[in-house]
Amino acid sequence: MVDATNTVAPVLEVTGIHKAFPGVKALADAGLRLFPGEVHTLMGQNGAGKSTLIKVLTGVYQPDGGSILLDGQAIRPRSTQDAQALGISTVYQEVNLCPNLSVAENIFIGRYPRRLKLVDWRTMRRQAGELLQRLQIGIDVSKPLANYPLAIQQMVAIARALNTDARVLILDEPTSSLDEAEVQTLFGVLRRLRKEGMAILFVTHFLDQTYAISDRITVMRNGEREGEYTCEQLSRLALVNKMIGTPADADEASAVPAGEEHEQGEVWLRAQGMTRKGVLSPLDLELRRGELLGLAGLLGSGRTETARLLFGADKVDAGSIEIDGRQVAFANPRDAIAAGIGFCSEDRKHEGAILPLSVRENMILALQARQGIWRAIPLKRQQQLANDYVKWLGIKTASIETPIGSLSGGNQQKVLLARWLATDPKLMILDEPTRGIDVRAKQEIMDYVSALCRKGMAILFISSELPEVLRVSDRMLVLRDRKACGEYRRGELDETSVLRVIAGDAA
Repeated sequence: MVDATNTVAPVLEVTGIHKAFPGVKALADAGLRLFPGEVHTLMGQNGAGKSTLIKVLTGVYQPDGGSILLDGQAIRPRSTQDAQALGISTVYQEVNLCPNLSVAENIFIGRYPRRLKLVDWRTMRRQAGELLQRLQIGIDVSKPLANYPLAIQQMVAIARALNTDARVLILDEPTSSLDEAEVQTLFGVLRRLRKEGMAILFVTHFLDQTYAISDRITVMRNGEREGEYTCEQLSRLALVNKMIGTPADADEASAVPAGEEHEQGEVWLRAQGMTRKGVLSPLDLELRRGELLGLAGLLGSGRTETARLLFGADKVDAGSIEIDGRQVAFANPRDAIAAGIGFCSEDRKHEGAILPLSVRENMILALQARQGIWRAIPLKRQQQLANDYVKWLGIKTASIETPIGSLSGGNQQKVLLARWLATDPKLMILDEPTRGIDVRAKQEIMDYVSALCRKGMAILFISSELPEVLRVSDRMLVLRDRKACGEYRRGELDETSVLRVIAGDAA
């Protein structure tokens, strides 16, 4: 374990990195130092610049400015292959291997040992076994990779990275799909590699994992390096504050005016012990008619995963979901829509708006899906419905036949809201509905959502903006590292106390 204050030189030193894309400044004066024999964690909220910085280090992107030093020598990798040749290997969140090939073949893809111009299978299997033994993993390397669980596949990906004589190992969200036991197996491997002198850059959103494995932490915010700290220097609360940008003493600034009280009805949805392996620990959740339940937590805490399970977009491994007292099991989102649930995804571009289609066509998609392909909605009804929602939601568009891709982000979001309102849902799940839109559009959307709630619709509201969640929620469920860690009614929390709960500094 390396103390960054001693005389050991960093293996990798990145300073003053700038990277811009059309209309977006992704990195501004970003950097980090990585020492031999340490696990260095890179932390930051969504959009902080972590992924862009990793892509610069691994040659996927070329920086607009700044320097990268490896063992004191300036480098400028032009591709991932170039970075690997220099000694920088990356294991990504999604295992980027071939499940139909054997474990040994996956480790040696592109560099098979040869004898008389033929693949030397015996040598390859022997060397693959030796690499995995280094990680204390004993498996049959001749079997297909698909025969093994995801945790073992992650180890194979690490073994492949080590097979390139890596000096620097970058792990990008390697635990996002692993359960607790599998995470501990991975951490055992990382500790052994650290003892051997490997420099490991670990990217995660999980606070518990950060403090379990890290020697030092670099925090990024808005494309910049906020600071570099040893774990002993940085409490969990201070880390959350630095990631979000909230000062630790922001008691007055964090006070959020309470929203309007309104009458609530009976419990409409109840989830008990809802679980998905490697994604969400057992979770209990209730939603009443006319209630707005806010989900708060850092990115990766389980907010979106909860929404997807309730909507049938992902399968529940254990637990039960009841609607109006009747147990249901959604095989797919169509079942959830039929049961009266609408879902505005956080990924407006890829899971929401179909950009080439018109405003009208985007609006009627969910309603048409519920009716089925053999019961087409008449064009006149489509036009009437689209014109009504354009008027009611104040959607700024030249025509209902205008492609939605030409609208502003706020107006696109209103069209997606109209899409689900057209299905007359009993529950609306809103995942980051105001992300990336202007202040006025945010206020208009939230005013409309609050009005729907007062009329009896149940709302599950997810947002990274804590003041927004606090302002509109009747109740709030706080998540941390895929688990619920607190439930609070309006007025019981302010922004500072929520941050303490998220950080694990308060019960």
